[in-house]
Amino acid sequence: MIRGIAHIGIAVTSIEAARPIYEALGLRIEAIEEVPQEGVRVALIPCGESRIELLEPTSEQSPVARFLAARGPGMHHLCLESDDLETDDAALRRLGVRLLRDHPTQGASGTRVQFVHPRSAAGVLIELSQPEPEGMRAEED
Repeated sequence: MIRGIAHIGIAVTSIEAARPIYEALGLRIEAIEEVPQEGVRVALIPCGESRIELLEPTSEQSPVARFLAARGPGMHHLCLESDDLETDDAALRRLGVRLLRDHPTQGASGTRVQFVHPRSAAGVLIELSQPEPEGMRAEED
């Protein structure tokens, strides 16, 4: 079941170049982390009950780099927080919704994620994200 909006992903060519507008609005980058399997650096900006994530590609082959090449900087995806990602994944598959992964994978900030293809979601890339339970986050090597 969906709990709410976890974050909005914004594709940028440079986190450093993009940060001034958010800081001018009184928002601050809480952390920057790399997600190697996605080929991005992610700047996490708390904003009320959710957050904004600035997505900077670390590889020309990354999905965010391809997005920037095709569309330029801007909104990349909408992330919805799930309380049971496996169940939501299975329900979407039963409905024939096109998903980008064979199964949920590791995302930023200790989450598990799945993506709904924009063709199945009125043109919007939707990320479903489930946080790891408190105290259960395993550190990756």
